Amino acid sequence: MFTASIQLMKRFVVLEKKSGETPLMAITLWKKEHPAYANIPASYAGRLDPMASGKLLVLLGEECKKQKNYTDLDKEYEIEVLLDVGSDTGDALGIVEGTGRDTRVDRKIVQELLKHEEGVHERAYPAYSSKTVNGKPLFLHALEGRLGEVEIPVHEETIHKISLLSMERVSSAQLSTRLEAFLALVPISNEPSKVLGADFRIQAVRESWQKVFSGSDRSFSVIRLRVACASGTYMRTLAPRIGEALQTSALALSIHRTRIGKWWGGFWVRQY
Repeated sequence: MFTASIQLMKRFVVLEKKSGETPLMAITLWKKEHPAYANIPASYAGRLDPMASGKLLVLLGEECKKQKNYTDLDKEYEIEVLLDVGSDTGDALGIVEGTGRDTRVDRKIVQELLKHEEGVHERAYPAYSSKTVNGKPLFLHALEGRLGEVEIPVHEETIHKISLLSMERVSSAQLSTRLEAFLALVPISNEPSKVLGADFRIQAVRESWQKVFSGSDRSFSVIRLRVACASGTYMRTLAPRIGEALQTSALALSIHRTRIGKWWGGFWVRQY
């Protein structure tokens, strides 16, 4: 008579991806910490930009074959919107340009404009996104300087609920220190297929931020939001729209995914 020890393998795991990690890097690190899964197939359900942080749903083993069952899950994000600075990517990892304005916003005005973002809207894909057009992702068209030669497709985005969490002022010195630490985390790819943009244009990005901070010291307005939305909703286009509504430029200073699940009737009815 003998007994056998059977390890129950997970079907999925939710990782806390750090800013600066690609999804693949996060999965690889988790496998190193859990060697029983070293040779188990793994795939993520729901892309998360390398410089965004938060929950990453990773399917394991046979569950990878059911990826389509997970791709439409709703998401919740907490984002910071920096006013009076815009970028070609919609976030802090783009080529930025300051407006020279000093926008100070009223809480009631912000809450009112946020209401207009809720619901279903037709939106253009971000220029720096992986959406394929004419056989290659939009971000490659952008990096090649040929974005004007293609038509950027649109899709439906749904924001279930958007809440204003806080508004604050941040000095140039504070913002500069924060951006230096942020840009130091940018992952560099050595893959031949990613030679164009492999370093995320990091030197040009740093130089553009230096121009924003040059001159007299000043402060900036930062709006912090919580956004419950359907899959495929881009925070990197939401932030610039908020800036436009306030008659200035804006970008997503940070993006943190806080929930993955199903939103129904104003509540989260399932979470992973």
